[in-house]
Amino acid sequence: MDKRRRPILTVLHQERSSAGRVGQILAARGFALDIRRPALGDSLPRTLAEHAGAIVFGGPMSANDQEPFIREEIDFIGVPLRENKPFLGICLGAQMLVRQLGGLVAPHPHGLTEIGWYPLEATERGRQILPDWPAMVYHFHQEGFDLPIGAERLATASAYPNQAFRYGENAWGIQFHGELTRAMMHRWVVHGADRFSLPGAQFGAQHLEGRFDYDAPLRRFMQDFLRLIFEREMRHGADRERAV
Repeated sequence: MDKRRRPILTVLHQERSSAGRVGQILAARGFALDIRRPALGDSLPRTLAEHAGAIVFGGPMSANDQEPFIREEIDFIGVPLRENKPFLGICLGAQMLVRQLGGLVAPHPHGLTEIGWYPLEATERGRQILPDWPAMVYHFHQEGFDLPIGAERLATASAYPNQAFRYGENAWGIQFHGELTRAMMHRWVVHGADRFSLPGAQFGAQHLEGRFDYDAPLRRFMQDFLRLIFEREMRHGADRERAV
């Protein structure tokens, strides 16, 4: 492990939230996580000079909410954009990136949700950037987003056409969740059961059964995706090792 590798700023939204599989993958590659919870009063840095990049995870709130920490996080995303540092937004984090870029975040026009496992289709551009995308991915959201001006759509689906995108060289957003461990999924199914009656949502048993069928390709994708996002930092870390 390269102990000199800079940490990744990690924004979570609840006291018991976890970086889950994403944290495990990054830790295995030598990255520490600098975890901040602005919803609980943690501050965010004014620069990422001491970080390898940033990840903003999901949460039950909306990117359109008026709480001060929501505005703070959306404004903070301007830091990695200005500094051209790797940034990944997952679900709510992707929607915050869209808001930072001037795009619209809103519910489905017919009230449909994606809560459970749903098909995903990579675009031609998505396959050029990363050849292997999972056919099914896990969702837990009631809002989607427009594709920001200047962004590249990387994956799509029927109900919510904007599933993954890239903006510029280093900013990425995904609507789906690839970070859930089995324990996290069980917890979400228990605490989110009130949403299973919403239009388009799946019942809890389908969430857990789907994991057996669909999770392995999603796990492999997240490993490849995180390597892609942070590969420059990984390469620089290897260069530093060789220079010593």
